[in-house]
Amino acid sequence: MGAPYDFDTVVDRRGTWCVQWDGVADRFGVDGLLPFTISDMDFATAPEVLAALRARLDHGVFGYTTWWQEDFRSAIAHWYATRYGTEIDTGQLVYGPSVLSQLSQLLQMWTGEGDGVVVHTPVYDGFRKAITGLGRELRGVPVGDEEALERELARPDAKVLVLCSPHNPTGRVWTADELARTAALAERYGVAVISDEIHADFVHDDGAGRVHVPWTRVAGEGRWALITSGSKAFNFPALTGSYGFLGDPGDRAEFLRRMETAEGLASPAVLSLTAHIAAYREGAAWLDAVRSYVAGNLAYVAERLGAAFPELGWVPPQAGYLAWIDLRPLGVEESALQRVLVEREKVAIMGGSVYGAPGFVRLNVGCPREKAVRGVEALVRAVESLRSSPSGD
Repeated sequence: MGAPYDFDTVVDRRGTWCVQWDGVADRFGVDGLLPFTISDMDFATAPEVLAALRARLDHGVFGYTTWWQEDFRSAIAHWYATRYGTEIDTGQLVYGPSVLSQLSQLLQMWTGEGDGVVVHTPVYDGFRKAITGLGRELRGVPVGDEEALERELARPDAKVLVLCSPHNPTGRVWTADELARTAALAERYGVAVISDEIHADFVHDDGAGRVHVPWTRVAGEGRWALITSGSKAFNFPALTGSYGFLGDPGDRAEFLRRMETAEGLASPAVLSLTAHIAAYREGAAWLDAVRSYVAGNLAYVAERLGAAFPELGWVPPQAGYLAWIDLRPLGVEESALQRVLVEREKVAIMGGSVYGAPGFVRLNVGCPREKAVRGVEALVRAVESLRSSPSGD
């Protein structure tokens, strides 16, 4: 039996300045929608993390802080050893305010304007914004298409592969063999790899034996970085804070110089360090429990969609709490679906076009079961209404 954590009780997030609830009108144009959007969860973080934060708050002094200290580094090493069976070199650690800020710095270090940056499609929209916002050329290859991947990596101006491992939005978990082949291709063509592994802690135990393989296990002699954070799995992104590993000592020194001097980020958020240490030392039972609960939500999605639209053949993702659903076999037009979801059903669900995949939706079920059921039912009703009347009237 796991620890008696409560994931059914609804925590009211309205009025807390959160993007998913209070910022829904920014993307959907309407306030008050029930949101299933940005990838954070509606659960309070682990009690063990909350206790550590309260203790740090009780200290009362919040002066400048260093992340380069043994408590933080050893907690990360402990996590990788116990969760992934991986011994890491803490001398390779770097720190940044977020995974995307690390990505931006690395792209500026390793590419120039107009250079090609390869990603798997569909692609997380944060990657697209970071890459194109810096004036680099985003080059997509379909998830799992290794021939297309090699063609893009072989182009002379391809400089970086941004790997999402596990993949967002599909929830795909890359196998050790796939990662090894990717590493070999990148090394062959002189392409650096940035592996974003923020979803790694949410690989589901579905009996298939899938496990997350950190990039440090497959990285060869080429240039590489692994960037991640405990904030996704333990649901504390508002505390800010991420960390990474850089293989090359010169790259590591340059990255830290940029963060500490050019960006003025020498002092991290102390509550983020506190949360990470508590999560990695004491939070394993909570993580196992919340992942199991979310797997139940995803199983409900599969059951309901299977009953309503068996032709979809939808199965839960291998990782994460985001249900990536291909609605194209149903012949439903995305803009019409969004109109019905927003205007009639009063829910906000991300359309696939955000990730370059029209006809899909991404439904966040990192929430109490009651809310997940409401979201799925709203989606089913909206699709059924459009199939009976394509105009939605």
